[in-house]
Amino acid sequence: MNIQIATTEHQITACFPAIHELRPHLSEAEFVAQVQRQMQNHGYTLVYLTVGDQVVAAAGYRVTEFLYSGKMFYADDLICRSAFRKHGYGGKLLDWLLEKAEELSCAQFHLDSGVHRHDAHRLYLGRKLHISSHHFSKELGNSAA
Repeated sequence: MNIQIATTEHQITACFPAIHELRPHLSEAEFVAQVQRQMQNHGYTLVYLTVGDQVVAAAGYRVTEFLYSGKMFYADDLICRSAFRKHGYGGKLLDWLLEKAEELSCAQFHLDSGVHRHDAHRLYLGRKLHISSHHFSKELGNSAA
């Protein structure tokens, strides 16, 4: 088992099967292009956990600041592939993210999770994350660029 940061197009592409389970609206080409754009323009980092030569879990994160929180580590797209669940891989990757947030001297760690993702909620609550707010959103009709 190994956790590393995706820096090459090949590594980003290898993460697609995992992320696609969470973001099925993205094609592989759209995924790679968007990850590269977010890395270049928005401080996004993609990390992944491998077992052998298989990517079994992946997550993105960025470090930002808000008036309400100070320096904040935001994890998005945390997923363990369904075929590899119940082996602790998602928890290992979450622990890595939490350690990285500490290492980067972040004041807070945040992530959003779909209301229907009960297994993920159990994992987060088990790691002492708490439900701190409701997240509201509205589609604006602009395509992602």
